[in-house]
Amino acid sequence: MDRNHVISAKDLSRADIETVLDRATEIKRDPPCRERHVDDLLALCFFEPSTRTHMSFETAIKRLGGDALDMGPVEASSATKGESLADTVRVVEGYADALVLRHPSEGAAMMASEFVDVPLINAGDGAGQHPTQTLLDLYTMREAAGGLTDLTVGIMGDLKYGRTVHSLAYALTKFDARQHFVSPESLSLPRSVRYDLHESGARLKEHTDLDAVLAELDVLYVTRIQRERFPDENEYRQVAGEYRIDAATLEQARDDCVVMHPLPRVDEIAPDVDATEHANYFAQAHNGVPVRMALLDLLLDGGER
Repeated sequence: MDRNHVISAKDLSRADIETVLDRATEIKRDPPCRERHVDDLLALCFFEPSTRTHMSFETAIKRLGGDALDMGPVEASSATKGESLADTVRVVEGYADALVLRHPSEGAAMMASEFVDVPLINAGDGAGQHPTQTLLDLYTMREAAGGLTDLTVGIMGDLKYGRTVHSLAYALTKFDARQHFVSPESLSLPRSVRYDLHESGARLKEHTDLDAVLAELDVLYVTRIQRERFPDENEYRQVAGEYRIDAATLEQARDDCVVMHPLPRVDEIAPDVDATEHANYFAQAHNGVPVRMALLDLLLDGGER
């Protein structure tokens, strides 16, 4: 890798992605010595709630031998006093060797990266991008489906506000995957995302009914309807619970179809799916550790690997 910051999946080449995934495979097979990054500190700046991303980054740096500095809840930070994000990251970079930023405003990570010299990793910026989630998603697909070439992937749920969807779609295009997007019309892909995907040569189709494509899929990537992103509560109520799968739904799927979800789930995947061979979302969450270890290892090495 030859760049300091990880802001968008659009900025990662196929070679970049494969470098991270290959390193994650090495780490999973043969964990590195804990002395490797013993003096490195990772600052966690989360302006939105997080469980998996926050904890897996903290786990990743500690398993590499480093440590994490946590900004803590927004309510206890100087943001409540009116401090700008630019000033916050400029201060924090003086304490750490790399920053992980989650923020509710789309574009926040890009803006913040202009004010720091240490590596900055976007851990989610509103309805924008979530590139490290995409890396662990691709890693999970590669492990579960046996590779990333010639895949047919269905992405269902909130395609309008889902930053994991936008990042994943850009990345899958680099592997020439066939992509089927399933959602209510009110939550279809934003026009800007659709335009970018077409410009990059994506092979995509849009549907309102999962039954139309389920039997073709190697991977079904389910997302929740994100209540917190809706400007209008009535709009949310109209679509809440509309796109849901259970074990009976998956009787139409291929035996080797992999079901994934970035989590947390609400009611879009019924608990009876957990016991099927399709379920892969908990393994997907666990893969966040080796993938983020790999990314931090590469960034903190200055990309030399």
